[in-house]
Amino acid sequence: MEPEEHLLALKVMRLTRPTLATPLPVTCDSKDLPGNLLNVALQQDAASVKGTETLSIGQFLLLPQSPTTSQRLPLSSNPPTPQLTPDDTVNIVIHHEVKEIGNHILVCEVSYQNAVGILKSFRKFFKIQVLKPLDVKTKFYNAENDDVYLEAQVQNITTGPICLEKVALDASHLFKVTSLNVSPTGESIFGKTTLLNPLAVCQFLYCLSPNEKLSSDLKSLSGATNIGKLDIVWRSNLGERGRLQTSQLQRMGPDYGDIRLSITELPNFVVLEELFAFKCRLVNNCERSVELIMYLDNSDGLAWCGISGRKLETLPPHSSRVLEFKAIPLIPGLHTLSGIKLIDTFLKRTYNYDDLGQVFVIVNDNVVGKSI
Repeated sequence: MEPEEHLLALKVMRLTRPTLATPLPVTCDSKDLPGNLLNVALQQDAASVKGTETLSIGQFLLLPQSPTTSQRLPLSSNPPTPQLTPDDTVNIVIHHEVKEIGNHILVCEVSYQNAVGILKSFRKFFKIQVLKPLDVKTKFYNAENDDVYLEAQVQNITTGPICLEKVALDASHLFKVTSLNVSPTGESIFGKTTLLNPLAVCQFLYCLSPNEKLSSDLKSLSGATNIGKLDIVWRSNLGERGRLQTSQLQRMGPDYGDIRLSITELPNFVVLEELFAFKCRLVNNCERSVELIMYLDNSDGLAWCGISGRKLETLPPHSSRVLEFKAIPLIPGLHTLSGIKLIDTFLKRTYNYDDLGQVFVIVNDNVVGKSI
């Protein structure tokens, strides 16, 4: 059966900015076998600029070629045209932001009435391939103070340079985000312009702090896996604007265990053979009350000042208490706080804390003078 001939013709063209047609510079020394053949061919290339043939600077504009995977989206519905005279046209400009990569099918349907009033319609299908412009990789780091650090690596996988105008993290309602990509004066650490050449990578760092309600509930904090979305805006070398928004970023929830001990106050520097103090928060994540016995084991460079093997007060379910520790450093240098051990008297379970934090032990000048 032969296809029906219609009285109307449909054409679809993509409106986009053109690109520069750049020549491919292939040159050689005049003493080589080709002689000046390659150089002459490059100078005669219509797309090259006279005098700068080897710089790959084009002088002609390359026009774009004319011509959703998961859902159907109506883009436009043009109002009826009362009458279309012979050789007359109706132009419709449609704007649509494509948010999914891959192959897309544009379906155009035209309905009309012929001269005798019979309703007819026809469709045309246009295949559009949407390529991935950027490659975004993320890494998460869970800090001891419940903060979450996000490292985002943005790579340009297009064939031309792009300029990043905006890279921001829209955090979920559970966290407060702080960008670590700006200086104390508010200026970007990358300079006024963040230019990415093809295959170049730029790294961005963000700190997410849990809100007060979330930080007080460790059970909810452990289950807070939704971090937020990255919003990236860039422009091509001819000013064409692009935007990419990632899906919801997920992190692995930290496992705090039944009993958690973390530093709340700790000096950066302490003096050799002088008593110093620091504070820790003891948290009970269990559904039951716990009774703990605390032991203090001296390390090579640290001597604890306190009673080892003493029983702590009963800790109710999902509650916390601040403990103060005192110690004397015996060796100068950087030392790790270790040797704290808690034993659950009911389950006979032992919790060892050998990497609570670090302090730098310095030598007092007065002590050095006396020893000399």
